[in-house]
Amino acid sequence: MARNITKAGFDLGIVTHNGDAMLEFYRDVVGLEFEATLVLEAIGIARMDRLRCNDSVLKLVTPTAEVPAGPGGGIAGCTGLRYVTLPVDDVGAAVADCESAGAPVVWPPQQSRPGVTIAMVEDPDGNWVEFIHEQ
Repeated sequence: MARNITKAGFDLGIVTHNGDAMLEFYRDVVGLEFEATLVLEAIGIARMDRLRCNDSVLKLVTPTAEVPAGPGGGIAGCTGLRYVTLPVDDVGAAVADCESAGAPVVWPPQQSRPGVTIAMVEDPDGNWVEFIHEQ
């Protein structure tokens, strides 16, 4: 069935117990634009930090209850949503900023195919973030 998608981007939620560190990483290191912090305790969310990436929104969700951590290991850790890709104008600079902030580099900048440079880093919770530049 065809669906009429009403927004150019998409929203992605990451559940975390490290709200401060995750907000700092995605806002101050990756460079996403902070939009708002919401408190939605009636639905089990102690805090939701919303960050914009053009038409998309990254939601950093800190639950009110303790929830188990998901498996690590990036792409090879398990099936399901394992990483987010962010198009940038300078992959090397994005990785250098992450490295300076102490984020582990999974793959240093490299050419994945002609004209395309990629790199992968880990956020404070171990989620993978891919930077990509297509010429």
